[in-house]
Formats: sequence, C-alpha cells, structure tokens
Amino acid sequence: MLRINDRIAIEEWELVEQFIRSSGPGGQNVNKVSSAVELRFEAERSPSLPDPVKRRLQRLAGRRWTKEGAVVIQVQEERSQARNREIARERLAALVLQATLVPKRRVPTKVSQNQKRKRVDAKKARSEVKETRGWER
Repeated sequence: MLRINDRIAIEEWELVEQFIRSSGPGGQNVNKVSSAVELRFEAERSPSLPDPVKRRLQRLAGRRWTKEGAVVIQVQEERSQARNREIARERLAALVLQATLVPKRRVPTKVSQNQKRKRVDAKKARSEVKETRGWER
C-alpha cells in the first residue's frame, strides 16, 4: 500500500510496474539488466481518489497522463532496479499529494483612484523635466 496522507492510500493492485532496459552508458551490464522502471497508476478508475483530486492530478501530470486515464512514471536514474522502483513510487506519491491541495482562489483587485492619480502626476512631472532640457527655442 502506498500511503499519500491520512485519508488517501493507493492499494498495490492499482499499481502496475514494468521493468525495462535503461538507455545510456553502462557497458555490457546495460544490455543485460532491466533496471529502469515504468510505474503505471490507473488514476481515472481508482476508487482511492476523489473526483476533484483526479481532475487536479490530470492537470498536474501533463504528458504523463495517458488517454486511458493512467499516470505513467518512468525512472532510470539509478543502476539499481530497487532504487528506481522506490524513486518512481515517491514521485507518484508526491504528485498525488500535490493534487490533494486545493489551490487558493485568486481575488481580483483594482488599482485605487489615488494610485492612478499619483502615476499620472509622476508622468507629468517627468515630462516637464524632459521638456526643459536642450536648446532654447
């Protein structure tokens, strides 16, 4: 079980791990060992997540969200398969935790009349300074 917070926990059956060969340098070992991990979480069909969290997760996941409604996380940073697996689970947990946070609603503000007047007065003063420069006409 992957615990996100006190209310949300993802069950093991909801996660699918697939081990693939890593790309990049590594000598002969890279051709023999499947150390990279691809973690797939069927978020759209998950009973663990409330609908608002699913919507936020979809927005946060970006390209990692598939058409079928799954979050796919690939990790090939370490040479150890077990460590890559841990990193993938940590990233998924962090992503879901971020989706649980409700963003603060922006309250639109207006510029006060006093501030508008001050800005115009400053522009006029600057204009007068520039106008007095140069040759007499």
